[in-house]
Amino acid sequence: MSIPLVGRISMHEWPFVILSLVISWSEYLISIITQILPYQVIDFFTNTTKVVYKQTSNPINLIRSLVTSDVDNGEDVVKYKYYKYENNLGETPEAYERMIDMINSDNIQEMVALFGYEVESRVIQTQDNYFLTLHRLVKPNDDVPRNGRTVYLHHGLLMSSEIWVTMLNKNQNLPFVLYELGYDVWMGNNRGNKYSQKHLFYSISSEAFWDFSLDEFALFDIPNSIEYIVSATQCEKITYIGFSQGTAQIFAALSINQTLHEKIDQIIAISPATTPQGLHSKFLDTFLKSSPILMYLIFSRKILMPSVNFWRRIMYPPLFSTMIDMSNYLLFEWKSENITKFQKLSSYAHLYSTTSVKTVVHWFQIMSSKNFQMYHESSSRFSHSAPVSYPLHTVKVPIHLIYGSTDSLVDIDVMMSQLPAKYTTAHAVPGHEHLDNLWGYDVDKRVFNFVLQYLDEPDADIPASQIKPSERHRNYLTSSPDDITLIPPQTHTSSLSVTPRKPTSAGSLFV
Repeated sequence: MSIPLVGRISMHEWPFVILSLVISWSEYLISIITQILPYQVIDFFTNTTKVVYKQTSNPINLIRSLVTSDVDNGEDVVKYKYYKYENNLGETPEAYERMIDMINSDNIQEMVALFGYEVESRVIQTQDNYFLTLHRLVKPNDDVPRNGRTVYLHHGLLMSSEIWVTMLNKNQNLPFVLYELGYDVWMGNNRGNKYSQKHLFYSISSEAFWDFSLDEFALFDIPNSIEYIVSATQCEKITYIGFSQGTAQIFAALSINQTLHEKIDQIIAISPATTPQGLHSKFLDTFLKSSPILMYLIFSRKILMPSVNFWRRIMYPPLFSTMIDMSNYLLFEWKSENITKFQKLSSYAHLYSTTSVKTVVHWFQIMSSKNFQMYHESSSRFSHSAPVSYPLHTVKVPIHLIYGSTDSLVDIDVMMSQLPAKYTTAHAVPGHEHLDNLWGYDVDKRVFNFVLQYLDEPDADIPASQIKPSERHRNYLTSSPDDITLIPPQTHTSSLSVTPRKPTSAGSLFV
């Protein structure tokens, strides 16, 4: 009797599989044990980690000393809530306070409240009975005139709607800028992430709940979300703004759903993704491309890395930030030099949200085949069934690609060959990587200018040299200047010190 999957693993793949299983199960057991430990024990290990961390040369060179005194010894020391920072970096005290509040925010409601906004949560039911949460940005006592246009923003892989509102400076959060310019701003969430973990029949602990890939996002999540927004707002069409996988989802959805074209006036694709080149680590890249289905053996067929948020909650934040940076470099060769160190602490706290293992397997199938295809459930190594490609050439909506010139995930030539030339434009942001277009210190000047220009002229093919902020954008920035001062990444040389943390009013534990 043959054992599914196991019988298809070659001899040279077994050592990696065994090592991965040992690491995966060890992490799982450690997380279980840690969760039942008294918080005093966790405090001890976290404080020990801080001491070791500051003695070790670290990639971001952020932690260089540790303040343990609770006494305010002078005006250069700024203490907020359960933190204490040395105010030597040049930013205002408000920047420190906002970073602390952002890290401590449990959800998008608390995050937008830091800037004076609120979100309305709307729950929709997809055609296959998943319940998704949409977030609509609102503002109490709003006197901003509405322009009658609706914008829908959708996140990337392993993310949620929170990624759009993590910037410490109000005017660098795209939803806030769009709202103040009069747009009706909505943000979506994929099935399986922290805001969409409900099904009419399936339990979240069941394998059936997590049996989805990019195909289900394209077949149900995206079109059902857009249909709801169009109906709720009574608008004719919306503008879709996607980040990373959020762009792949709309491309796929439009290619197989011609009626969806009637509801979208244009797509603004930030750090777009269709056929990524692969991983920076040649070993991992070769191994996972050759056997992407081995991910199931390592991580199961349910949720991918469920314990990440647990470790984020108890880990020393600069250490967590460093681990994210190191992982991004190992996997994608991203250096994230355009994101300030304090912005990383804020944004990385809201970077991860859950998804299915099957979604990641689907991406490895795409990278392996170098083809933007539907998920392929082959029955054996010698299966003769051919995967089905998404017919991206059938998309007939204006598409504007905004990508970083040093983004290792974007092969712009391949992407342009896949998308319809008649409707597609592309603009590179020099020196930007994947996440820089979302959280870079200069996104308002080097990314938002493209976005706002295309919102004004959706059908225009404007050379990058001629892209300029629109008049209404200039007026908005003039009347609403930056609310805090941030220093570009290159000049961050001073130290940050953090005292042990207690639960905030929101209930988060940062030790």
